[in-house]
Amino acid sequence: MRVLFIGGTGIISSACVALAAARGIDLVLLNRGNATRAIPANVPVLQGDIRDKDATGQLLKDMTFDVVVDFVAFTPEHIETDLELFRGRTKQYIFISSASAYQTPPLNWPTVESTPLRNPYWAYSRAKIACEERLVLAYRDEGFPMTIVRPSHTYDATSVPMDGKHTVLGRMLAGKKVIVHGDGTSLWTLTHHRDFAKAFVGLLGNPHALGEAIHITSDEVLTWNQIAEILANALGVQAQIVHIPSDVIAAYDPAWGAGLLGDKAHSMVFDNTKIKRLVPEFVASIPFHQGAAEIAAWYTSHPAAQKVDEKLNHLIDTMIAAYASVGPSTA
Repeated sequence: MRVLFIGGTGIISSACVALAAARGIDLVLLNRGNATRAIPANVPVLQGDIRDKDATGQLLKDMTFDVVVDFVAFTPEHIETDLELFRGRTKQYIFISSASAYQTPPLNWPTVESTPLRNPYWAYSRAKIACEERLVLAYRDEGFPMTIVRPSHTYDATSVPMDGKHTVLGRMLAGKKVIVHGDGTSLWTLTHHRDFAKAFVGLLGNPHALGEAIHITSDEVLTWNQIAEILANALGVQAQIVHIPSDVIAAYDPAWGAGLLGDKAHSMVFDNTKIKRLVPEFVASIPFHQGAAEIAAWYTSHPAAQKVDEKLNHLIDTMIAAYASVGPSTA
């Protein structure tokens, strides 16, 4: 099976590359050559920019693929480029959407693939919804062989699930307080990227996935308090948590708030029946306490990544001080 991955060096895609290569899939990457994660030696890279349609067409020439996966399409314009480039060139095109496209806030649990798509809070999610709509139209009108995959919060050893990256870890290590939105009891699903890859690679060339939308997540459900506490425990400290409502955070930092109000503030629990039916061997086997240990070990062994965002650090101190002064009953 000959497969083209557009991208291939991100959190999600790097694990998919590693597993596909290990399984002997004839894999080719197309990206700009700015990889920060290792690419297996047996995986060739076509250096190019998918945003330059004409140059990409020249680069691909008359190549055809059993599967094309675009990990870096975010807008309907990106989908239009892919449609023009890959019509008649592939038997399956996979678009990486987002579980944040689901109805927000959710009205029913668990979330299934037929849950309505609507997110009035986050432009990122609305763009993903528009991409999906364009692909569904292409499938219905012309039989374009698309598959839509919706990851939820997927992480690797380099990615701290809480907003702030190493800034949050640094605060924990220093015994400083960290912010958890709301009261910390909303439910969340974290998926290790190696678990995601096990399901995803099983969709490559899978005829039962054509025309379908499928989410891929772990079955482990945690509260945000637990997430903070597990991270702190992996660092060998105790989490000093301050709870601040998401809308208060949004008032201080609209970008941070958009990701909360449009995603993380709401309980998200997923029914993974569909992916398990399509890929029967899929089991998410890496719990977050193991993933948190990998995060702590990675940052400990990479001093250059131990960067503190001083602006964010100051903002966190400001919010904590301001919120403590008025008390939660007035927020």
